[in-house]
Amino acid sequence: MKHSYTLKKNSDFRRLYAKGKSAATPCLVVYCRKNRLDHNRAGYTVSTKLGHAVVRNRIRRRLREIVRLNRERILPGYDLVLVARSRAVEAEYRQLERAYLTACGKLGLLRGEGT
Repeated sequence: MKHSYTLKKNSDFRRLYAKGKSAATPCLVVYCRKNRLDHNRAGYTVSTKLGHAVVRNRIRRRLREIVRLNRERILPGYDLVLVARSRAVEAEYRQLERAYLTACGKLGLLRGEGT
């Protein structure tokens, strides 16, 4: 099984916010930028405005699982940051997954599309 790589440094997040491309859906915003690696790295942002720790952690777990299960569908060599929006709190898992794939499609990250 492949290992998941995550973004942890504040500087990585700030670089993506400032210089990356973004695509928004009602549930989340995805920022992306090419990295010089052969794999993708992902970071997750869930604001305290969305709820208490239990709610935020549930959203974060769902987003991590969505990225993990759809890893093969995304082109390699990108840094991604997923920012949860307020609708992500009530959204079902399938809605979040659809929102993630829609945003990646807008950014041209899906394999087989635009290549």
